[in-house]
Amino acid sequence: MGTASVPAPAPEPRHGSESAPAVHTHTAGAAPVLDGIGLDADGIALIADGAAAPEVPPEAYARAERSWRTATRLAASGRIYGRDTGVGANRMVFLSDAEKDEQDLRLLRSHAGGIGALLPAREVRAMMAVRANQVLAGGSGLQPAFVRALVEALRLGLHPAVNEFGAVGTGDLTALAQTGLTLIGERPWLGGPLGTQGPDLDPVHGGQGSTGSPGPGDADAAPAGSDTGGSGCDSAAAASDNENAADGGSTMLGGPGASREAGPGAAAGPGGEPGGSAAAGGGSIPEDPYARTVGPAPVRLQRGDGLALMSSNALTLGQAALACHDVDVLLRASHAVAALSLAAVGGSLEAYAAPVHALRPYPGALRAAAEVRRLLGQPDHPSTPGRRIQDPYGFRAFPQVHGPALEAAAALRRVLAVEVNCPSENPLISEDGGPDGGPAVYHHGGFFAASLGLALDQLCLAVLQTARLSAARLSHLGDPDITGLRPFLATGPAASSGMMILEYSANSALAELRAAAAAPASAGHTVLSRGLEEAASFASQGARQALRAVGAYRLVLACELVAAVRGLRSPEGPELAPGAPLGEVISSAALPWGDDDRALTPDVNAAVLLLPGLAEL
Repeated sequence: MGTASVPAPAPEPRHGSESAPAVHTHTAGAAPVLDGIGLDADGIALIADGAAAPEVPPEAYARAERSWRTATRLAASGRIYGRDTGVGANRMVFLSDAEKDEQDLRLLRSHAGGIGALLPAREVRAMMAVRANQVLAGGSGLQPAFVRALVEALRLGLHPAVNEFGAVGTGDLTALAQTGLTLIGERPWLGGPLGTQGPDLDPVHGGQGSTGSPGPGDADAAPAGSDTGGSGCDSAAAASDNENAADGGSTMLGGPGASREAGPGAAAGPGGEPGGSAAAGGGSIPEDPYARTVGPAPVRLQRGDGLALMSSNALTLGQAALACHDVDVLLRASHAVAALSLAAVGGSLEAYAAPVHALRPYPGALRAAAEVRRLLGQPDHPSTPGRRIQDPYGFRAFPQVHGPALEAAAALRRVLAVEVNCPSENPLISEDGGPDGGPAVYHHGGFFAASLGLALDQLCLAVLQTARLSAARLSHLGDPDITGLRPFLATGPAASSGMMILEYSANSALAELRAAAAAPASAGHTVLSRGLEEAASFASQGARQALRAVGAYRLVLACELVAAVRGLRSPEGPELAPGAPLGEVISSAALPWGDDDRALTPDVNAAVLLLPGLAEL
């Protein structure tokens, strides 16, 4: 068989309908741009995986600079939430001038109370990219030095330690507070230079660094470097921003001295090692010998920076973007896997005929049916009869079930396109949106992530439906009444098990997916901060559930792919139509040959790695 991977030619138009759901929009091969305007889920994934360094155009920095200076001028009013007052239930507690000088550092330290395990580097890097892009959209009033430091850290492959729990869909306060303490030098950076670790796919969660060789920025990766792997061009600019920050008349706080003043439990000592198991501001940082404070120059806090940095759902959006990117790959690969299974059982293509779906023109179903026809080299009006008059639902109802998942992914992508490219900070700093066309401050609830939470719940439920059909097709592939082949596609003695165990493994993964989708996160309820915040979107929980669902779906689909290829490689198995795009997959796919009884874990792991290539066929 050899080790050739599935060929991945340049993608061509493949929707089969003008009304088909849109898929990824990032231009292949282009560096992701953080400009506050055009970032999408695919660009976020590229940055998060360390596959590309972000670029920031000068006009985006200029926009952030104007917002910061506008906020400084508006601060003279003395009535800006979080800058002149406490936060949450303390919103009407006004601060003295002396208290204002300490407010931002106290906010970061008091809100850095995340709990639970440290998040994977991939998710934290996605958060960093989203937060930088949001600030570059204008409206936050945050000093641009923070954006420059975030971008430089991404280029260097560094990330802060961020704990899993701390948000309910009304702002990722704990995660961004922990990030803020890292940016000002109180907590260490984790990770290492980009390009020093090879990518390694986690079969469950995707991305890099979760299993095997560490990916960029993993907590157990190589030591962080000071210059390697990034351009370093923003360091001087960040330092310049800090030196010039006094233009706004605000007192500077934090910086390198902040960690020395943090008291017991401060994160970093002179040698750059963590100073204890608990860092200043809360959240557990392990005694990681690879954690270093060497990274972007620490940013000096100014009045208003604390809340301006924290007031965002950047972590939730980053996780949702990764789920959206990953599920898009899997949903496109599903067309190929389902087509292979359909061919392996001699299924009927009548269920995929264009006239059938023209009568019920749901965009997702139109696309799913058209893709299966194309991949099998069949016309819009297939005429070849199948083995049966009609097939089980797993084959016959694939377009109707898979279509809603395509539409749910497209809906999530549309929500993300808005959320990651707009200022959601409270208060909003508007340069020219006041009653007289001048600057204004608006206190609002734009950070309430209801649209995002509902889109994530929809995606989880839709993916569950199509994953169930994948598991059903897997079961049918082991049934000789359906395939006309040996039970469980086995050879050898009559009692051989063949691929029997894959049904169990796939249904175990399916149970994980079902658990993630069983209770929509948006149905949650809570009352916080002395009743001031009497509702929450729980989009943060929805994003984590979506990542779990996508990881489980990946494994279910890989199990089906192993069985489908085994069935088509059987000497008695059917042949694909000449010229079908899937034809080469059967002979060249990097899946082990032979159908003897053996451990199938390596087969499934190999199938996981094939899915991105199948998505591009």
